[in-house]
Amino acid sequence: MIRDFCRCFHGGGDFDSTDVADRDPVVLVSGIGGSILNSKPKKFGLEIRVWVRIFLADLEFRKKLWSKYNPETGYTEPLDDSTEIVVPKDDYGLYAIDILDPSLLIKCLHLSDVHHFHDMIDMLVGCGYKKGTTLFGYGYDFRQSNRIGQLIDGLKERLETAYKASGGRKVNIISHSMGGLLVSCFISFHSDIFSRYVNKWITLATPFQGAPGCINDSILTGVQFVDGFKSYFFVSRWSMHQLLVECPSVYEMLANADFNWKKQPEIQVWRKHCNNGETSAELEIYGSNECVYLFEEALKNNELNYNGKTVDLPFNFAILEWAAGTRELLNKTQLPEGVSFYNIYGTSFDTPFDVRYGSESSPIDDLSEICHSTPQYSYVDGDGTVPSESAMADNFDAVERVGVKASHRGLLNNEKVFQLIKNWLGVPSKVKGRHSKTAKVMDMHIR
Repeated sequence: MIRDFCRCFHGGGDFDSTDVADRDPVVLVSGIGGSILNSKPKKFGLEIRVWVRIFLADLEFRKKLWSKYNPETGYTEPLDDSTEIVVPKDDYGLYAIDILDPSLLIKCLHLSDVHHFHDMIDMLVGCGYKKGTTLFGYGYDFRQSNRIGQLIDGLKERLETAYKASGGRKVNIISHSMGGLLVSCFISFHSDIFSRYVNKWITLATPFQGAPGCINDSILTGVQFVDGFKSYFFVSRWSMHQLLVECPSVYEMLANADFNWKKQPEIQVWRKHCNNGETSAELEIYGSNECVYLFEEALKNNELNYNGKTVDLPFNFAILEWAAGTRELLNKTQLPEGVSFYNIYGTSFDTPFDVRYGSESSPIDDLSEICHSTPQYSYVDGDGTVPSESAMADNFDAVERVGVKASHRGLLNNEKVFQLIKNWLGVPSKVKGRHSKTAKVMDMHIR
């Protein structure tokens, strides 16, 4: 495999040199699934992008990204023990969170589905931010826990870099989705460092109290990112499921059982019962605590075949225990004095909350059948992934909380969001913030 890198430079936006010099640095922090992940041989060899990719997506995903949680280290480790998962640091950390499949094919086809922070990066460059001086990105191995040392230390290093590169100016963080939980965990461990380096923290679509419908179903059946014929070119639901059951980050986004929900989230299962030769269907209901039993029973026979060997992947109680510690940490996090906090959350989209499996006419017999069934949801208001109720409940003294009519990923390229961010960052009104085509790192894989 040959990797060919090329850089393309295009015109910038409407700003002058004084505008560039008068910007406080910004660090963009991605969420789950929002960073490029590469597989790197431990001894020697070329890195291979395993997330995100369109060409040979499912094959490379199974070979290089399937993982197993190690309770001794707290890390999720690849089944291929000759490799490690790394996040590219090109373009001051922005490359990994910009276009998640930056291949030449995707660029030629103009597929915007894999654009992540791309439009926001362009907007900020158009407002006078300069990569490597006042604009940085932080992508990370999102399989791992939000409080694991690798992720916390990486964020600390990025904040220090941005602070020094800008001449000692305090940093403004913009986080998306689970990235907000990572920032919260960082505050719990390093409140003094956060206070020293950070001026403002703007978070988008963060599941502060969890994302009940999506996460419950992800643990039970996986995630289908695209439907129809496109699904043949991407990671399958089943392949993704085998990864997610071993990801601490996923368990950490289970519904907070201690949160005072307007209505407690539930998993409902239509079960088949036989009594004296007669068959009936009964609706079983599992709350936030009871669902652990359901997870255990549904996943008790879950396994995969890797290089001819059977790997058992039941519900992982070691991860659940770790995630409970993370939740306890998040519940106690306090915003340091002197840091301004802003919260943008999505509204007006049907967002999964309760999940139901089976039906009265076609009930579930053995709970393990759930893993191969189709979920049905009841919905609440939100961004399609995170309920507004959860995203609003940050428990911080926010300067502003604003609901925006946009989907979970749509918040990253929404004009109203951009206007809010520019106002909060103090971008002068004379700067139009025209989107500009910025320097990109493109890779091309040829077999």
